Amino acid sequence: MAETYDRTRGDTGNIVALEHVNVTIPDQRPATAFYIAGMGFTRDPYVQVGLDNMWVNIGRSQCHLPNGNPQRLRGTIGIVVPDLGELAQRLKKVTPWLKDTQFGFQAHADRIEATCPWGNRFRCHAPSPEFGPAELALAYVEFEVPRGTTEGIARFYREALRATAATEQRGSDALARVEAGASQQLLFRETSDPLPPYDGHHIQIYLADFSGPHRFLIERGLITEESNEHQYRFRDIVDLDSGKPLFTIEHEVRSLRNPLYARPLVNRNPAQTNTAYTRGHDAFRGTY
Repeated sequence: MAETYDRTRGDTGNIVALEHVNVTIPDQRPATAFYIAGMGFTRDPYVQVGLDNMWVNIGRSQCHLPNGNPQRLRGTIGIVVPDLGELAQRLKKVTPWLKDTQFGFQAHADRIEATCPWGNRFRCHAPSPEFGPAELALAYVEFEVPRGTTEGIARFYREALRATAATEQRGSDALARVEAGASQQLLFRETSDPLPPYDGHHIQIYLADFSGPHRFLIERGLITEESNEHQYRFRDIVDLDSGKPLFTIEHEVRSLRNPLYARPLVNRNPAQTNTAYTRGHDAFRGTY
């Protein structure tokens, strides 16, 4: 008898990758202390190396940190790191540098919760089959959304972006789960807490079918920027029957023909120091 397989387990939907999260920051010095020295990520050595922007590599993804008034993502960024114990040691070391900011962290048995100097929240996990094979990755972004919106949000991603999306219960909260590549997700968790006003931060995704969603969105007046041949943007996730906005988060949408697609990213080994140097171990040697 030939073995049978559930072929749907190999489906990822039309969103191929969640490439970056973009929030503006007022000062690169505390950003360097938090993202590079503390979190152990890597400043991109090739692009945006001046004083007006900072691109930070996290495996195959990035955080983009252009200068400006501080923006705060309305939710939590989920990260996979190779070693939670080493992460806790680094964050403890940078704590004096980040006094008088919103920085903080708390270690739990299965994760570390960290807050950047301007209040953006990170949930850091050890490698796990739940997040695929990666040992260093931007695994998910979890947004907090109003009650009663997750069904409409999941439908929007299925019909507008042709993504794989479904709803489920997480404790007492409804959750919309959107596949954003082989091992990445966009999560939308309902909350009764008041949401702060949207401040313009954005995420960037790659689509295999680039033109189909564009037609869908433009017919409904949702395109906010025709950036160039390989990119457009939209902001509102809407109820497809009424047109009512359910949640606002700008999507920078790129095609797979964008020159930046799958650009190799440099990732360092944060354990390397000048006083405990091991030749040949400068680069991150794990899976991402």
